[in-house]
Amino acid sequence: MEGFLFFLGFVVLIKGADWLVVGSSAIAKKNNISNLVVGLTIVSIGTSMPELIVNVLASSKDVSQIAIGNILGSNIANILLILGVAAFIYPIIIKKSTVFYEIPYSVIALLLVTFLANFNFWGSNTNAIHQTDGILLMAFFGLFVAYIIKLAKNGKADILDEVPSAEITTTKSVFMVVFGMVGLFFGGQWVVDGAIVAANHFGLSEAFIGLTVVAIGTSLPELVTSAVAAYKKNTDIAMANVIGSNIFNLLWVLGISAIIKPVEFDTKLNVDIFILVGASCLILFSLITGKVKNQMGKPTGIFFLILYVAYISFLIYRG
Repeated sequence: MEGFLFFLGFVVLIKGADWLVVGSSAIAKKNNISNLVVGLTIVSIGTSMPELIVNVLASSKDVSQIAIGNILGSNIANILLILGVAAFIYPIIIKKSTVFYEIPYSVIALLLVTFLANFNFWGSNTNAIHQTDGILLMAFFGLFVAYIIKLAKNGKADILDEVPSAEITTTKSVFMVVFGMVGLFFGGQWVVDGAIVAANHFGLSEAFIGLTVVAIGTSLPELVTSAVAAYKKNTDIAMANVIGSNIFNLLWVLGISAIIKPVEFDTKLNVDIFILVGASCLILFSLITGKVKNQMGKPTGIFFLILYVAYISFLIYRG
């Protein structure tokens, strides 16, 4: 029964996030709230809601290794799995702003999380990301939002293309928001409870469950968005979706999680952080080695997918 609820939880979680985004966006646009505000808030945050809900519930149940594993695993999946699939479908054009600002900022965010997790400034006996650390992460997230607003004002932001239309009645929109929030809560609850049961039943670590099954499950919205964007040859969205989601996860999701309750950190996860840094740098390396300038083609996509399979194999070996 727990296994059924575990997988059902992913379905409910992802659908809940979708309903929340569509319903909230329709309400906002009917009240003459600009596409910019809708895109920067509801749509952007909505794709990271599964990670946030799972993290908050995991922390509240004292299984923070699932929480931190979910963040790192989701970000690695975003680059190697999701970008790999997107590049395999259609070559991804990488903009200069992504190369010089967004990817470096995602690496800086990751290094900040690493520093805060490994160096204890607050008198605790365990490595953890504390409330004060969470506030600092949220401050860095604010800087990123300011950067997006600047891009949007200059007409360079792609996120507005993902804003749903307002052709939905107000009544239906309200129902979608309410049921979306309910779905997020219960879906997240079932996923976390199922992950705990799976870890105990199969003798696996909570970090392993968080890095693999939970991480892939909560990354499904990004996978669908990027795959569809690549299929429609709108590859700007595919790349922006992945890098933006990684920054949101590290600064917004982890920041809120830590503010609610300190997130304990197992130092063996530093290996996964190193892999995530390497995966981020591989995006830039692909620009040099690719046949076409500033483009990730099918060979690179295949290479990324092979690396992701190798990473999952490494996790299974590590246990």
